[in-house]
Amino acid sequence: MATNRIKNIVSKLLSDNYYILKKLTFDYLMKDGRWVTQAREVYDRGDGAGILLYNKEKQAVILTKQFRMPTYMNDNEDGFLVEIAAGMLDKDNPEACVIRETEEEVGYRLKDVKKVYEGYSSPGVMTEKMHFFIGEYTDDMKVSDGGGLDSEHEDIDVLEIPFKEAVNMLNTGEIVDTRTIVLLQYAMIHKLLE
Repeated sequence: MATNRIKNIVSKLLSDNYYILKKLTFDYLMKDGRWVTQAREVYDRGDGAGILLYNKEKQAVILTKQFRMPTYMNDNEDGFLVEIAAGMLDKDNPEACVIRETEEEVGYRLKDVKKVYEGYSSPGVMTEKMHFFIGEYTDDMKVSDGGGLDSEHEDIDVLEIPFKEAVNMLNTGEIVDTRTIVLLQYAMIHKLLE
């Protein structure tokens, strides 16, 4: 952190209902040498991990479809998004998280995954860092139907989609989740399914 350009940080808790929302007020040193007081709301929901599951033989990917209330409130008519399997880190590391979430959400038990990126999801307001993975799946790795955990009230549809169709869904705007866009573009750039 650039502590030499930030001082007098004051933190006020606004909510800790599910995650933590704070208002931070601080003095910031501008490039021209002036100190200015700024205020920002910062939402801390922890870090996450997500994975693009792919099968070279089938030329397919596995994605999920689930209801996302914030998107419903912002121009997504039915509130459903097509996404990669993903979840929040509990007390585990990103790799363990993505393996756990893959089994819970889509029903495949993976042994090997590859981390390809990490990045901040929405750095203007959230502390979350997202860890991006890819993993190859085969039919013999399927251990359940997936769909998420009842205890978390998850209601997830599992979609096995031809890769070319998933790319087309990017182009038509059917896939609008940034995490999914990042990993599908990674697969395209790196010719993952060739």
